[in-house]
Amino acid sequence: MTDKAFPSWPDIAPDLIHVAAGRAPADTVIRQGKWVNVHTREVLDNHDIAIKSGRIAYVGPDASYCTGPDTQVIEAQGRYMIPGLCDAHMHIESGMLTPAEFARAVIPHGTTSMFTDPHEIANVLGLEGVRLMHDEALLQPVNIFTQMPSCAPSAPGLETTGFEITAEDVAEAMHWPGIVGLGEMMNFPGVANADPKMLAEIAATQRAGKTVGGHFASPDLGRDFAAYVAGGPADDHEGTCEADAIARMRQGMRAMVRLGSAWYDVEAQITAITEKGLDPRNFILCTDDCHSGTLVHDGHMNRVVRHAIACGCDPLIALQMATINTATHFGLERDIGSITPGRRADVILTSDLTDLPIELVVARGQIVAESGSITVDCPHLDWPDSARGTIHLGHELTATDFEIKAPEGANAVTANVIGMVENQAPTKALKAELPVHDGLVEATMAAEGETCQIALVERHQATGGVTNAFVSGFGYTGKMAMASTVAHDSHHMIVVGTDRDQMALAANRLAEVGGGVTIFRDGTELALVELPIAGLMSDSPATEVAAKAQKLGEAMEACGCSLNNAYMQHSLLALVVIPELRISDLGLVDVRTFEMIPVIEPLT
Repeated sequence: MTDKAFPSWPDIAPDLIHVAAGRAPADTVIRQGKWVNVHTREVLDNHDIAIKSGRIAYVGPDASYCTGPDTQVIEAQGRYMIPGLCDAHMHIESGMLTPAEFARAVIPHGTTSMFTDPHEIANVLGLEGVRLMHDEALLQPVNIFTQMPSCAPSAPGLETTGFEITAEDVAEAMHWPGIVGLGEMMNFPGVANADPKMLAEIAATQRAGKTVGGHFASPDLGRDFAAYVAGGPADDHEGTCEADAIARMRQGMRAMVRLGSAWYDVEAQITAITEKGLDPRNFILCTDDCHSGTLVHDGHMNRVVRHAIACGCDPLIALQMATINTATHFGLERDIGSITPGRRADVILTSDLTDLPIELVVARGQIVAESGSITVDCPHLDWPDSARGTIHLGHELTATDFEIKAPEGANAVTANVIGMVENQAPTKALKAELPVHDGLVEATMAAEGETCQIALVERHQATGGVTNAFVSGFGYTGKMAMASTVAHDSHHMIVVGTDRDQMALAANRLAEVGGGVTIFRDGTELALVELPIAGLMSDSPATEVAAKAQKLGEAMEACGCSLNNAYMQHSLLALVVIPELRISDLGLVDVRTFEMIPVIEPLT
């Protein structure tokens, strides 16, 4: 799959020159708008944009001299003309959508460039899954660039994935037309300790002249951080406070700061710009993870830019953080990220730079959305059967699969418990005193809040394995369970519940439908989101998936959960590279030390 249908700047330089010189007419002219120049941070009134073959030929006060009888004229009517928005770090799979349907959902919000890391599907289908995502991305009418996943598994020795990504895979992918770099290097202990495999992946990327994505999820900014930076990652999106952003920028990294469906990290870090006065060109906005409901109801990168402005950022600086800063970081400043000659003609018309209503979107010189509605097709791949049959449990599960046996003779135990943190990816390492009935440890109300059971069900190799532990913070009540085959990053199946029978019902239901998310209460299914592609995505329209996801959220609330976007919290409970506690198919992982710890503390 190639992107040859869209010409490069050198391919059409003569045509651009002839239009700019007035010797040939433009294909399209956008007339009389306010030109938002992100190179100089200026707004220039009464400017025109002339477009030829999908690229910008001229920007200036009067393009009438290159407007012919067949030139399409778009009247800006004094509105702001801003570059199409770029998402610097994101996972399409988190939207529960294929690349085509994700594009369809975000184009009306003004996103015209995405830098995607398909490491979710890499964990399930390996290099072939990455290829499928890459190929469908190149079919779209906007720019979807792919970063080759770096870490499957994300923490070797602490989890088992469906497939492993190798250094050879990375080297091969660097030659694919849509690959712009290496996806987030989550194995930060591996880099800090000069692991040969991790360094081989980084070297293959650097030798190809492409960008190495970072992911340093530790609060320790000492020697391990210094060693990680020395290893080559060029950016990081795991910061949660001002000091994190400052440390990264001082070390020559770009601070990628995210506002996803459940990650609210902009407000705490943007003060490095708004209060400390650091150079904003090294500060980049992204989403990381947005589910379909957020995309349909709240927006995408337009939402992030608005939020940054609401946090005190100058609107022009916020726009730089979502356009030219991103393009520069990936070495694409001469291709995207600004409204200047030679660049792809990705332009938004908006009447307000603060509220940022997206009134018209042009991508590659074509009107792709107007007044919130998409106006183009987003082509689909024909996804093979091998991508649709990925849930292999080995046997039908029963309540006994979810039992946690107590030490002999114990009436109560001390358990290590995963503690949820609302609107953040990290968890807390908690302890809870739990009762024992008939030799089994029971979830109950604990001093730190309610304690539910959590299980990770192996679904790649049909081993029949179930790992059980405890989690606190969801607020669930009654007899219920929620199961999901979206379980970052190894993507087995996560089941959280207050009742073992409901947990078995939920897990078996997902095996029946080929993957997704479901919630049961008292033996009745309250909501179901089918995700048949790799157990991660649907190829249905975002509006349909969002409607089902909304019912899921309502069902979670009906079961007592009031956390913001709690589904996203649920899906990250197996992410064994973000502190403090996580669950994997191998057991309970203390991510502070990268060691397995017991669910039940030994009796003393």
